[in-house]
Amino acid sequence: MAVFMKPSSGAKTSRRSFAPVAEINVTPMVDVMLVLLVIFIVTAPLLTTGVNVNLPQASRAKSLPQDNTALTLTVERDGQVTLNAAKQDAVKLDMETLRGRLAAVREANADVRVYVKGDKDVPYGMMMEVMAEVTASGITQVAFVTEPKKTMRSPR
Repeated sequence: MAVFMKPSSGAKTSRRSFAPVAEINVTPMVDVMLVLLVIFIVTAPLLTTGVNVNLPQASRAKSLPQDNTALTLTVERDGQVTLNAAKQDAVKLDMETLRGRLAAVREANADVRVYVKGDKDVPYGMMMEVMAEVTASGITQVAFVTEPKKTMRSPR
């Protein structure tokens, strides 16, 4: 480590006496902070791109907060899609009308959430078709509904 020393003011002699300068050089610290800032700016968007998927029977799944603006899509074993299955206004839809209905709902409420309930015996391709229709309608807040995993406890 190098030390910068400046000549001290005083008597003029042939030999100069030097006094150490007690200042902190902050340039390396600023360089490191700027590099870290650039790294965080670049990696932050990469952390948010993804789809949260909760598969059926998750042992430690957290329940989502309930709100009244959420829609529920139910995909039955035979492939029938029902919109708001638990409520009085349940409507059975085909894939052509599903996107139009969801787009109309999104027009009315931009922050609408969609909860997808699918029978565990529904083919994966059918669930992906439903998800494609939901995302094509412009809705980005989508979650799968699961049941907690049933564990067998031994009696003590």
